[in-house]
Amino acid sequence: MNESYVECMVARKSSPLLGVLKYIIYLLTGVSLVAAVSWNLFFFVPLIIFGLLAYFAVPNFDLEYEYLYIDREITIDKIMSKQKRKKVRTIDLSKMEFICPINSHQLDPYKARKVKVSDYSSREPDSKVWVLVFKDQSSEELIGLEPNEELLKVIKNLYPRKVIEV
Repeated sequence: MNESYVECMVARKSSPLLGVLKYIIYLLTGVSLVAAVSWNLFFFVPLIIFGLLAYFAVPNFDLEYEYLYIDREITIDKIMSKQKRKKVRTIDLSKMEFICPINSHQLDPYKARKVKVSDYSSREPDSKVWVLVFKDQSSEELIGLEPNEELLKVIKNLYPRKVIEV
């Protein structure tokens, strides 16, 4: 059996506003801690709120996506702050309609309809984003990916008629 293994990492571009927001959350957490210890326990409530924001929201500001191709499936993992990994989804390529660049005219019928869109790309302006049209039993979805040449080559070898390079 022809089994392949391809791994591709894509770092999502974070906006400067998120960087500023991260430091503001850290600063407000520290100020709330000092205020709760020094003056009044009333400041304990903002400390809990800002602490929870720092623990749960701030790691999502620095994202990377890992595409892992194994045996006709692409697994997408989300890596938050280079510390936590979460499996986002698994795509069975046998249910793929086609894959093409984001500026292809093959996507025009899907843009006219309200089809669900998922974006797992870097969101950089000069990146080569490909859209995988995924059709399940009851729904269609456009999945934005940024595969490397090796991953595209493997998909093209398996499904040569489903890779549209125009």
